[in-house]
Amino acid sequence: MKIYFGKDIRNLAIVGHSHSGKTTLVEALLATAGAISTMGTVEDGTAVTAYEEEEIARRTTLANGVAFCEWNGVKLNLIDTPGFNMFVHEARAAMLPVEASVIVVDAVEGIQPITQRVWSYAEEFNLPRIVVIHRVDRDHAQPLAVLDSLRATFGRQVAAVALPIGTDRSFRGIVDLVSMQAYEYVADSSVNAPANSKGRGKRIPIPQDMVQEASAAHEALVELVAEGKDELLEEFVNLGTLPEEHLAVALHEAIREDRIFPVLFASGKNNIGTDHLLNFFHDYSPSPIEREPVAAVSAVAASGNGVAKPNHAAEVDWPLEMVHRPVADTEPLSLYIFKTLSDPFAGQISFFKVFSGCAHNNDAVLNYKQQSQEKLAHLSIMQGKHPVPVNELHAGDLGAVAKLKNTHTGDTLGESQHPLLFEPAQQPEPAIAFAIEPKTRADEDKLSNALHRIMEEDTLVRFYRDAQTHEFLIAGAGQQHIEVVVSKLRRRYHTEVTLKAPKIPYRETVRARAEGHGRHKKQSGGHGQFGDCKIRIEPLERGAGFEFVNEIFGGAIPRNYVPAIEKGIRETAERGFLAGHPMVDFRVTVFDGSYHEVDSNELSFRIAGRLAFRDCMERARPALLEPIMRVNINTPDGFAGAVMGDLPGRHGRVLGMEPTSSAGQTSILAEVPMAEMLTYGSELTAMTQGQGSFHMEMDHYDFVLPQTQEKIIAAARLHSAVAVE
Repeated sequence: MKIYFGKDIRNLAIVGHSHSGKTTLVEALLATAGAISTMGTVEDGTAVTAYEEEEIARRTTLANGVAFCEWNGVKLNLIDTPGFNMFVHEARAAMLPVEASVIVVDAVEGIQPITQRVWSYAEEFNLPRIVVIHRVDRDHAQPLAVLDSLRATFGRQVAAVALPIGTDRSFRGIVDLVSMQAYEYVADSSVNAPANSKGRGKRIPIPQDMVQEASAAHEALVELVAEGKDELLEEFVNLGTLPEEHLAVALHEAIREDRIFPVLFASGKNNIGTDHLLNFFHDYSPSPIEREPVAAVSAVAASGNGVAKPNHAAEVDWPLEMVHRPVADTEPLSLYIFKTLSDPFAGQISFFKVFSGCAHNNDAVLNYKQQSQEKLAHLSIMQGKHPVPVNELHAGDLGAVAKLKNTHTGDTLGESQHPLLFEPAQQPEPAIAFAIEPKTRADEDKLSNALHRIMEEDTLVRFYRDAQTHEFLIAGAGQQHIEVVVSKLRRRYHTEVTLKAPKIPYRETVRARAEGHGRHKKQSGGHGQFGDCKIRIEPLERGAGFEFVNEIFGGAIPRNYVPAIEKGIRETAERGFLAGHPMVDFRVTVFDGSYHEVDSNELSFRIAGRLAFRDCMERARPALLEPIMRVNINTPDGFAGAVMGDLPGRHGRVLGMEPTSSAGQTSILAEVPMAEMLTYGSELTAMTQGQGSFHMEMDHYDFVLPQTQEKIIAAARLHSAVAVE
């Protein structure tokens, strides 16, 4: 494998909505460049970047896949990303190690909500955006109408740099608006395709019926490019155009500076226009050394975020300020881990970007976050799941290394004398959680280790134990996301589990002030037991918890027995009064009682405290509290009415709605009981035709509706009765 330096590398994230043909386009690019001999498909499991069993079974990309090809002396690293809304967080993670995003838009479906979301991700990372209107050869394709909608949605900076020759089944070529050359293709799937065509176009004159259209589009492109620079604008005014060599340089700068978002056309399935795409990436996509250096902080500066200063810090000159290290071989070595793959046979594979310096086989590096030493043994570049060994990787390149001991996604590795931490791409919080139970004892033994391996791959997955319900919960972006995790557990780790709705962590409280009396007296020969106390209970505001007040005067109860009363009350409150849920937000005051010189002890007053508490609860109007979630729902405008109308039926309260930063999208903010949100993911998908998404987090507790409370209490009593039997 040839060694590539930063100026000859192009790192590209292929993003876009689901079923826009991203993986097929990557296959076509690899085939045209000669990296693979035959184009594969997701359906038959032969696609380079979609090789997981779950991806093949579901016929869609579920995780970022990495591939590379060589084209005219340049190495292109391609990251193929998921487009389904449950997995689009992967696309965001792919933005950090690349210098440009290729946004794929279907020529029939046009702009979709995910298109707008990945556009906003690229905007967040200040990434140039190259748009490919794909599958122009589909029936009913309208590529120029899609181009118009792109301009209407994202602004006039969206500029065509090519035009399609023909549409749907007659799509046969493209016109390059920079060189004003036309290229014609024979579809690779055609019986007339020559064996060595491999997506290569044949130069032809611009079709006569397109000359005027192409000239107008060329002039519009030249004018838009010239607007960005005074000297170009002056040249354009004087000459009425720009020479091709000046236009090419200026277009490259405009793309790098996010002043122009170029639009191209292609068909991956029939391999039409892919050589033009490769040429465009070669000429106009920024190289790693052209991009602004990524901001990073030292390990010491990040210590407030849980990064400990190493023991040998006294011997090392640790920088304290924010730094912007250039992407250059001459800088100290620093690697950022942007993806982790747990292979059952190869073990853990860590995908990284060399942000600075040069990585060599067997280099010793320090993981700044984990403060552990690692060795870069068997460096490789990944062609899907297949490693291609290399001896060194230079600044700006993407690579992989297997079997690092204590390194995870988001970690930074490098020279111990020059510590640097790159901030990982922040993932959204999980939207939904399910209770998870192993089916057998053998499954139980394997579950924790298997889930932690999956969590290393997918940082959005959470696995934890609920302190109140004592259930083990698994959380993710949605039901399908969790189902994929369960399938991985079964297929890859031979671990069978059952998913079920999690128990709702209800709580109990009181609505009224009441007094109670508890007396425990037991005589069985010799020393007996005697404890007597009077208490008062009263409600507190939400979130106040539990307060205990001692108002004993005159020695009615010795001071050393008061803590026993409090302990008895706490124990009883933890078990609840109505349905077995912990009690919160109340104050208990012990104000009177009596004791026996011989028979009183701590146990007696502990029991007396329990009895007094139960006596109080009969008159304190106990009530159930339920968790209320703060829900943020994003939906296309056309479905906003249906989503709003659904929330009152869930006992939800709409707090407001407003347009999002993405055109055609509405954000709805509401408060909804957790019990009504357990199946919301699948129901929102049905309401919005799969285009809606939501995020929720715990906000506060509030009273359960009376009719719902009766059902919960009845169910709890039935469960208790069954348990006793």
